[in-house]
Amino acid sequence: MAMLGESMQALQDRLTLTVADSLQGGGPAVCVDASHDLEINPCATRLRLLVAAGFAMTLLSASLAFDWWDGLGDYDTTLGYAGVAVFGLITSRLIWRLPDERGPVVIVTPYGIRDLRCGNEFLLWESISEISAEDDRGHKAIVLTPTPALQRQLCTIHAKIRAESRAVPNDRQNSRIVIRMEGLATDFDTLLCACRDCHAASNVRTALQQEDERRTQGLAVQAS
Repeated sequence: MAMLGESMQALQDRLTLTVADSLQGGGPAVCVDASHDLEINPCATRLRLLVAAGFAMTLLSASLAFDWWDGLGDYDTTLGYAGVAVFGLITSRLIWRLPDERGPVVIVTPYGIRDLRCGNEFLLWESISEISAEDDRGHKAIVLTPTPALQRQLCTIHAKIRAESRAVPNDRQNSRIVIRMEGLATDFDTLLCACRDCHAASNVRTALQQEDERRTQGLAVQAS
């Protein structure tokens, strides 16, 4: 038991040193602790501005509907009632979508990542072969390239969804996973650094575990 504890402690020490060396060698300037979960909530600023605009339009429509302005005709009153109904409904839906009670939408852990905007699947870092950045006309996104095994699994899921909705197949969607930055309460560099650090730590952890397993098997063969 003592030897097992020392082996696990040595494994953790090597993992920490290897990840630290890799980050110092060529990593990005932003540093993220890959041993803790990173929960990213929706950006509340844009949604609150939309709520404020909805309130303003609803109030303006109410002023037309109740004839607060002198000299307006019946057409403006009808238009005001319609505006109160439309903008009131839109504002109510925006208030319901306020992120204060909705929780995080992107969760990054040392073992995987999940984007609730794409689906409920928790993607393990072991099933991601590459992490890259994409910039499409100023819209930045993080692109995850799945392993062949995960690609086959995603193809099966997407084929089932297409069969139910009769959608057009999209092979590019099956070959990559895009995490867009729009609506997230974080910056691009922080999220990209967190994904790369956790992915690198997972690869190092897997390699060290495989090395220890081979060493244990070798010792067992020698002992036998």
